[in-house]
Amino acid sequence: MSGMEKRRIDDCEPGPVPSPRPVDRFGFVKQEHGSPYEGVIKSRSAIQFEREERRVRKWRKMIGVGGSDWKHYVRRKPHVVKRRIRKGIPDCLRGLVWQLISGSRDLLLMNPGVYEQLLIYETSTSELDIIRDISRTFPSHVFFQQRHGPGQRSLYNVLKAYSVYDRDVGYVQGMGFLAGLLLLYMSEEDAFWLMVALLKGAVHAPMEGLYQVGLPLVQQYLFQFDHLVKEHLPKLGEHFTKEMINPSMYASQWFITVFSYSFPFHLALRIWDVFLFEGVKIVFKVGLALLTYCHDDLIKLPFEKLIHALRNFPEDAMDPDKLLPVAYSIKVSKRLEELKSLYEKQNKKVVQSAETNGKVKQQDMQED
Repeated sequence: MSGMEKRRIDDCEPGPVPSPRPVDRFGFVKQEHGSPYEGVIKSRSAIQFEREERRVRKWRKMIGVGGSDWKHYVRRKPHVVKRRIRKGIPDCLRGLVWQLISGSRDLLLMNPGVYEQLLIYETSTSELDIIRDISRTFPSHVFFQQRHGPGQRSLYNVLKAYSVYDRDVGYVQGMGFLAGLLLLYMSEEDAFWLMVALLKGAVHAPMEGLYQVGLPLVQQYLFQFDHLVKEHLPKLGEHFTKEMINPSMYASQWFITVFSYSFPFHLALRIWDVFLFEGVKIVFKVGLALLTYCHDDLIKLPFEKLIHALRNFPEDAMDPDKLLPVAYSIKVSKRLEELKSLYEKQNKKVVQSAETNGKVKQQDMQED
C-alpha cells in the first residue's frame, strides 16, 4: 500500500467500535425478532451432532491433507463429489473446498508474490469508488462493521488488487459482495485468486462480462432466464408479460452477486457450494425454483405487488432443504446453450444493422 493511500485510510478517525450484540453462527448481528432457524439450530440433538461429525470426517478423507487427495478423488468418483457438494460443504472446510473446486488454489501456487505486488506497488483509478462502497458490503456482519477495521481493510485490498490486475473490468459495485463473502472463509490472497478464477474462467466460462461496460453477460443471462420462465412456467410467464414484468426488474442482482446480496446467508452459502463446482446454471435453477415455489401467489398479483414480492420472497421459500431439491430437479444445461446461440445470433443482427445504418448515413452525408 502506498504511503499516500495508507494516510487516506488511516488519517480518518476510526469509527466507534460497535457495541457487542448477539450474532448468529455466521457472524451476522441478529435481528430483534430472531430468526425462525434459531430454534432449529438450538434443538440439534446429540444424534445430529454425531451425524455432522461423521460427515466432516468423510470430507476430510476425501480432501486429504491440505487438499492433497482432492483431484484424485474427483477423477475417481465425480458423482460422489457432486452429491456431497449438493448436500452442503461442512462449514469448517468450506474455504478450502471452495479454493479446490474453483481452481483458485492452482492459480495462487502458479503466481507467488503477484498479489502483494499488485497491492503494494500499483495504483488503481477505482480507489475512491471502492472506499465509498465498502461500508455498504454486508453492513450487518461483525467483520465488516468497524469503520477502517480489519474486515473493511481486507475488502479494500482485494478489490483494489483486482481492479489493477484486470484494468478492463476495474471495479464495479456488485464485486464487493463476491469479495466480502469469500473473505469470511479465506485470506485476502486466497479470496483474490478465487475472484480471478471466477471472472477469468479457470474452470467454468469466464464471468467478467458481469462487470464490463454495459454488463454484457448480465444482458445474456436475463435473456436466457426470460425464455426459461416462459417455457417452464408458461402461465406465470404470460402473467409477467401482461403485467409488463421482465427479469431485469428482479433478477439482475441474482446474477451480479450470485445470490449473496439480500438473500439469507445460509442459503447463499449452499448455492455457492454448487455454483463453484457446477457453474452458473445453478443461479438459473434456483431462480426458477423460487418462482415455482411461489407460483400460485405470484400469479394473482398486480404489477406493484408483484415487484415487491419478487424482491422479498417469503422465509419458507428460502429454506435450502425445501428450495434446493426443486432447483436440482430442473434441467437447463442444453437449453441454456441453445438460448446463448440464439442471443448471440440476435445480437449479431442488431450490431450488423447498426453498422449498415451507420454506413448508409455516412454515404448520405458524402452525397449531400
